[in-house]
Amino acid sequence: RSPAACPQALEDQYSPSRWSPRLDRDTVVQAHLAATAAGTQRARASAETALHVPYGDGDGEKLDIYFPPDRSGTFPVLVYIHGGYWQCLSKEESGFAAPPLVSRGVAVVAVGYDTAPTGGCCPAEAAAAGAAPAPPDCALCPGHMDSMVLQVRRSLAFLVQRYPAIRGVYLCGHSAGAHLAAMVLSTDWTDYGVVPDIKGAVLVSGIYDLEPILHTYVNDVLSMSREVAQRNSPMHCIAPTAPAACEVLVAVAQHDSLEFRRQSREYGQALRAAGWSVSMLDLAGVDHFDIIEKLSEESYVLTQVGEGLPPSR
Repeated sequence: RSPAACPQALEDQYSPSRWSPRLDRDTVVQAHLAATAAGTQRARASAETALHVPYGDGDGEKLDIYFPPDRSGTFPVLVYIHGGYWQCLSKEESGFAAPPLVSRGVAVVAVGYDTAPTGGCCPAEAAAAGAAPAPPDCALCPGHMDSMVLQVRRSLAFLVQRYPAIRGVYLCGHSAGAHLAAMVLSTDWTDYGVVPDIKGAVLVSGIYDLEPILHTYVNDVLSMSREVAQRNSPMHCIAPTAPAACEVLVAVAQHDSLEFRRQSREYGQALRAAGWSVSMLDLAGVDHFDIIEKLSEESYVLTQVGEGLPPSR
């Protein structure tokens, strides 16, 4: 159980906009949306792209792919999974990190998934419509936590099957996207027909134990039960056998809340204890939002991690 156990303390700890010293709560969120959307538009204008590539039949099951200039050989791919507390943002704001990476021969893929509440079986949506809600564990409902995890896993399987020139997959997720990326690391690929060659993961300001947010406003829309939260918590799903060649970087912002910082620290420690190769990075001078926005900058430390990937050849 989270140390910040009283309800109001949890609300504050899991409200990232409360902790930014740069801007007030509403302004920092709007500035984040504007920065990532504008960065994505610049990326689309400057790179060769394949946009809205379907990896399934769902409305949100689409990828945006930003290709390196030279596609004659093989190339690594960085797969970016957006945050938004599993209920907002999209791939339309997720291409901002592409320019400095594609110029180095790395493809960038922004993953779309159905955020909550999407499907008709969502209890909150059903209640608002005056209908009888389906059981909250309706796992195949778009926007259900089980479904989001499944979608991101399927997007990876589709990607490596569709583009055989990929040589090495690197995950990058922010906030809720870091949670989803961490769940990808726990995947049993037996039923997917392929095993993606995941070489690394950059997990930025993530949530790795969902139990605390059951008691916050975040779950008003997600409607997770304790069972759903537990089976979708990376802390409880660490693969016992770590991939030999997979490097994981767990990054957190100086101005993230104590709970976000605790979650990153404890998840990194748990991965290490299970034999994974893990680095921890505590980034000074940034908050929950600009820690990821700065990926559009060549000189940023996390961008340099991506630029260190083996280029296309």
